[in-house]
Amino acid sequence: MAEEDFDASSFTSQGTFSTKAPDQGFNPALIVLLVVVGTVLVFIVGNYALFSYAKKTLPPRKKKPVSKKKLKRERLKAGVAPAGD
Repeated sequence: MAEEDFDASSFTSQGTFSTKAPDQGFNPALIVLLVVVGTVLVFIVGNYALFSYAKKTLPPRKKKPVSKKKLKRERLKAGVAPAGD
């Protein structure tokens, strides 16, 4: 066999095992997970920001007026004599 007939490059690419994995880009499941987690985080942070802003700017809620019947019942429980007796 002559030196000119021997091509070493043809043998190196046939049966060699590569320790390096081929680059395939990002894992699709990882991308979906990042998008979902990012969306949930933006939702939670946005809700908290709106809640704290509303807490500062909105006036306090008005209390419901207590009915006369309820006032009378509370006075009787406290032991105060009702007016008129």
